[in-house]
Amino acid sequence: MGRINQCFESLKADGRKALIPYVTAGDPQPSVTVPLLHAMVDAGADIIELGVPFSDPMADGPVIQLACERALRHGTRLLDILEMVKEFRVVDKQTPVVLMGYLNPIETLGYESFAKQASVAGVDGVLTVDLPPDESVEFAAIMKKYALDVIYLLAPTTEESRIQQVCEFGSGYVYYVSVKGVTGSAALDVDEVAEKLEVIRRHTDMPVGVGFGIRDGETAAAVSKVADGVIVGSVLVNAIAEKVSQPEQISIDVAAIIAQMRSAMDA
Repeated sequence: MGRINQCFESLKADGRKALIPYVTAGDPQPSVTVPLLHAMVDAGADIIELGVPFSDPMADGPVIQLACERALRHGTRLLDILEMVKEFRVVDKQTPVVLMGYLNPIETLGYESFAKQASVAGVDGVLTVDLPPDESVEFAAIMKKYALDVIYLLAPTTEESRIQQVCEFGSGYVYYVSVKGVTGSAALDVDEVAEKLEVIRRHTDMPVGVGFGIRDGETAAAVSKVADGVIVGSVLVNAIAEKVSQPEQISIDVAAIIAQMRSAMDA
């Protein structure tokens, strides 16, 4: 059993839900990332989604687009991010790490080369926003060969036939996008989320994490009542953006947000 499955099993046994923060690797500078990952875990993060900066992050709103720009300004590459994960694993051998981004950097490196190096570094899963399941047969096979979970997105507009297909191809967990639009947009409706999760769970026993629109402890707690995991990104990345000139403050501020969410979810 991989780290992601172990994490969800352990949380379920304790009657708790996963808190899954997202940050962009290399933002605002590469030296910040690994200490930030440790600070998030110490504050209550269960799984980390580590964004791979890309020049055309089409599914992301302005906050994460700017994070990608900041990271790329420092030349952060996919291979650099694998080194970050490897450094993180020197201390933390338990917390699952999922790389989230777009297919182009992986294609440039090559599926087999990427999967092998990611596995060695300690990556647990991959979420490629722009690779649908029906076009990922070769990709998914190679990732799973190296014990990497392949995680897919589902949206409010996803039809049931498509949900079934995603659940058949995916592993680790399902990422449900709770609102229409890009990251950082709109407010979520927890009742609508609950209805959609009922449909998704008809097709899979995998945990379902919910992201987009989670901004504070109140929304995190509300989503945790219906989902297996709460995924939070833009509010953390925005906190990073506010302290670009004070990088030593970033881990403190981000950890405070996560701790507040963790407390609200566990209350």
